[in-house]
Amino acid sequence: MPAEPTDPSQDFLALADNYDALKFGEFKLKSGRVSPYFFNMGAIASGAGMQRLAAGYGAALMRSGIEYDSLFGPAYKGIPLVATVACALADHGLDIPFTYNRKEAKDHGEGGTLVGAPLGQRVVIVDDVITAGTAVREAIAMIRNAGSEVAGVLIALDRQERGVDKRSPLQALAADEGIPTVAVATLDDVIGYAERAGLAEDRLAAIKQYRDEYGVL
Repeated sequence: MPAEPTDPSQDFLALADNYDALKFGEFKLKSGRVSPYFFNMGAIASGAGMQRLAAGYGAALMRSGIEYDSLFGPAYKGIPLVATVACALADHGLDIPFTYNRKEAKDHGEGGTLVGAPLGQRVVIVDDVITAGTAVREAIAMIRNAGSEVAGVLIALDRQERGVDKRSPLQALAADEGIPTVAVATLDDVIGYAERAGLAEDRLAAIKQYRDEYGVL
């Protein structure tokens, strides 16, 4: 059994930094805000990188204490994620079935939108970063319509950022849907990583100012 990293969040951020998936600078978001950092998990696109990434997800899920019997990956980014996270859990002796969806229903063969194992009774959604939360709410509806319940949502990074109603998307999910959420790393972890990595003081100050302006309370 491979050893878990001593600090999975920092190992994950080092991985993202190594693959240039974590960037510092000025980035305009869909919300119109200009963020001093940006995360693009699609840049982690190698076997070794995905192996480490999935290990971070698996460690975060095991620490969470969430009870589940199935994993679900929303198309498209969630598809490779859910498969590799299932493999990472298997390294710890957990053989968890996984399911993903098609963007459009298939009208031949087995048909339908769901692919993989039948959904379990308690499903964890595996995704990258939740922004507005629209995609994950669509996944929640899909799972519930299939007769299953959502046990939790597992993501890579919690930006800890307020939306239009002053709550973060993760806070809204917990309050509105009663669904616990787990992140491999948070904005606070990003700041800690940047400090240890020796990020330029002006960039570090910009991230902290952004957190003060837009961060959740």
